[in-house]
Amino acid sequence: MRDPLDGRGDNNAVGEVAMRSLEAAIEICASPEAVFDLIHDYARRLEWDPFLKEACLLEGAEAAGLGVKTRCTARNGFAGLAMETVYLSFDRPRVAAVRMTRGPAVLETFAASLRQEDIGFGLTRVTYRFNFSTRPRWLRAIAGPIASVLFRREVRQRLKALKSYLERSQ
Repeated sequence: MRDPLDGRGDNNAVGEVAMRSLEAAIEICASPEAVFDLIHDYARRLEWDPFLKEACLLEGAEAAGLGVKTRCTARNGFAGLAMETVYLSFDRPRVAAVRMTRGPAVLETFAASLRQEDIGFGLTRVTYRFNFSTRPRWLRAIAGPIASVLFRREVRQRLKALKSYLERSQ
């Protein structure tokens, strides 16, 4: 049986853009509502997310939701790269999805979804799936695998931090 946090994914060709798809999941002792609400509460995001040094809603939005734009900036270990996204889906407490609208020069595309599934006994399975492509295209054969390793590591750490935060605060 494979480790649910192994982050394995597949590579897909979409038109001319080579997309990499990765997924990681974790079980958290909390309700899907509690998990969903914490993940999408940008005022509290830095309390639990070790990857970010900034997380904010844009254009005067007061809460995350369909069509809302956000900006997240990585800590210095990730060169302080910033990414702006827009919510394409927001179905509390089941799933939310975003797509990059502006980001670091190394990323051509990025999209992600977070799903929360009640699996009983007070547990929620959180699945983070993301797709991305790197640029420039001529460097993609090298940059794509390197980015996969880095993203996979960060996603695992973020999910573990989310679990720790939620289970500690109960």
